[in-house]
Amino acid sequence: MSDKEPLFSAKNRKLITNPLNAQNPITIQVLGICSALAVTAKLEPAIVMSISVMFVLVFANLLISLLRNTIPSRIRIIVQLVVVAALVILVDQILKAFAYEVSKQLSVFVGLIITNCIIMGRLEAFALGNKPWQSVLDGVGNSAGYGVILIIVAFFRELLGSGTLTLPGLGTLQIIPEAFYELGYVNNGFMILPPMALITVGIIIWVQRSRNNDLIESN
Repeated sequence: MSDKEPLFSAKNRKLITNPLNAQNPITIQVLGICSALAVTAKLEPAIVMSISVMFVLVFANLLISLLRNTIPSRIRIIVQLVVVAALVILVDQILKAFAYEVSKQLSVFVGLIITNCIIMGRLEAFALGNKPWQSVLDGVGNSAGYGVILIIVAFFRELLGSGTLTLPGLGTLQIIPEAFYELGYVNNGFMILPPMALITVGIIIWVQRSRNNDLIESN
């Protein structure tokens, strides 16, 4: 990239926009699917997990990109794991200090960010070969693409499964009016079970590909 190239050139913008659709890490690359199934029974933990992954991926990409010319290739995976582990520990401690209840809901899945395929994949495939600014944008784009899917899945699972939406700082909000229940409406308990997360992701993939012929042709 030349020194005169804008920070948000068309090429750089694609690093953010492509993972939101045509290169989405969950629906297209099928990465990070475990947390999409495990932490999306409620909206709040899905939002917190999305923010946590964004923090870790953006800063890990930045640090690995800054160090890329000094890391011996034979120990690059170890260095990546150390960087990611340090960032995950920082996130875990912040959650325990300021959002303890959410931290308990996320349980071991915060620690498992260390082995998240999206993070290790972007460090290996992108940050090791690109400059810091592009690496930051790549981290923002891929973590945002991951987070969008988590939030969509959690939104529908909690709304249809419990009739509520749980938001950070606001607590649990009753969305479906009590009058509906009095008329016979019943929450769909299957929505809060893990298999429904997989089915919901599958529906999102179907909708995404039905609206984008390029994705169908590429497969």
